[in-house]
Amino acid sequence: MAERIISTITWDIEEEYFAKGFKVICGTDEAGRGPLCGPVAAAACILPRGFILPGLNDSKKLSEKKREELFEIIKNNAVSYAVELVSNEIIDKINILNASQLAMRKSIEKLTTAPDLALVDGNIARDFPCNAVTIIKGDAKSPNIAAASILAKVTRDRICIELDKKYPEYNIAKHKGYPTKEHMNAVRKYGPSPIHRISFLGFLNKNEK
Repeated sequence: MAERIISTITWDIEEEYFAKGFKVICGTDEAGRGPLCGPVAAAACILPRGFILPGLNDSKKLSEKKREELFEIIKNNAVSYAVELVSNEIIDKINILNASQLAMRKSIEKLTTAPDLALVDGNIARDFPCNAVTIIKGDAKSPNIAAASILAKVTRDRICIELDKKYPEYNIAKHKGYPTKEHMNAVRKYGPSPIHRISFLGFLNKNEK
């Protein structure tokens, strides 16, 4: 059965900034702020101006199958895109907000075409390598941010599937590291693995760590 997703995405935000004189606009978003394990992923993407991609939306509103389909189309059509990861060890050292910001900055720096403006999902943009504008729920409004959200989400999900093979007792392929009851119980039973974010395991008491 075909997905019926009502998209609110238009090129209006990008066109507003093109009209202000910006020439190259990228979108950036992250995936994996909430999980108990694995890296946080961020992507930056520059789509061709006015590019229409049916079904493009916030990655969280799409099925896995649809995300995978759009992932390939985005990669094949983007002017430039990049995905960067920040490990669970770094997350524990600098906190998840700073790690997410770092991943977004690194993804923008990795673009082969340098943007003069970044549209950033959310309400925080720190020390970006170009001009940056934050857009709350931008992954449901801007095509470039939506594309970045899909690139980040699919990349991280694929990493989780690989991590599951190494640490099968946690069933990471199923929950992608998020704090489900099953995942939390597995951490209680087996203890944290080398890929767990220790700073996220507050549900464990001192005797369980």
